[in-house]
Amino acid sequence: MRDRLGRPFRDLRISVTDRCNFRCTYCMPREVFHSKYAFLDRSRLLTFEEIARLARLCAERGARKLRLTGGEPLLRRDLPELVRLLAAIDGVDDLCLTTNGSLLDAQRARALRDAGLDRVTVSLDSLDDAAFRALSDTDYSAQDVLRGIDAAERAGLGPVKINVVVRRGVNEDQILPIAEHFRGGAHIVRYIEFMDVGSTNRWRLDAVVPAREVVRRLARRWPLEPVDERYPGEVARRWRYRDGQGEIGVIASVTQPFCRDCTRLRLSADGRLHTCLFATAGKDLMRPLRAGADDDRLRRELDRIWRERDDRYSELRGRVETPLRKVEMSYIGG
Repeated sequence: MRDRLGRPFRDLRISVTDRCNFRCTYCMPREVFHSKYAFLDRSRLLTFEEIARLARLCAERGARKLRLTGGEPLLRRDLPELVRLLAAIDGVDDLCLTTNGSLLDAQRARALRDAGLDRVTVSLDSLDDAAFRALSDTDYSAQDVLRGIDAAERAGLGPVKINVVVRRGVNEDQILPIAEHFRGGAHIVRYIEFMDVGSTNRWRLDAVVPAREVVRRLARRWPLEPVDERYPGEVARRWRYRDGQGEIGVIASVTQPFCRDCTRLRLSADGRLHTCLFATAGKDLMRPLRAGADDDRLRRELDRIWRERDDRYSELRGRVETPLRKVEMSYIGG
């Protein structure tokens, strides 16, 4: 399948819950997502069988990579059962999970690996516990996340990718310490520009630390050289240390948009298919699923959604005159 801009469908990101045990200010600020916020009732969540059915149909239409997200996906009970269903789908080359790492102990990591999960990506915005708690608005510590990363590595869920959202005046002082902590190992740190996902994170352009600045800071300390992309549509631009001590990546959705290569669809926990991270709405697939639609009807709907897709918000960001009421990141995953 090709969309209106000629982009093929290759990646499906699956949110399994809209809940999270963190309240990161760029994703789920507590003033909005408080104790009385109306999260999805369990009856409104896709079942594992429903998710697996849609994922199988997406694999038939070209999806080769499945990523489980949230909210925090490890809050979804019996998650290894879903992993087992997805791992059995023909044509899927990469089955991974994005987590904040706080709940990723040895038992969970081993259960996920045994079920067929290939690898994990873990969010970590600071190594300093005080700064970490302020950024994530949680009682967990950076050490809890580091233990989760170690558990993933021991279970064979590596190399682990470490996602760092960098914000001006907030945690840019962590660029070098995080790189130094993981240098020399197999894990890959990826620095992400602060993005205007959703409508509640008080995004400002002057809070963005451009990816090129991140690379300059790192290269002054440790010389870097660019690495070719591994596949079309790879979101991170890769750099390796010239001394052979590993690599880093930068994701520059704001300053160097990669919309023209975007191959992703996002499935929300309540069965809505979103054609862009910055979407304002999704296409409801739960209703036809639960109304008894057969596979052929669902295939036609998937084809229609992708072929009508023309999203390129990051390329048009500066030309949008009226602020959009975008879907929150916690609802459809990153």
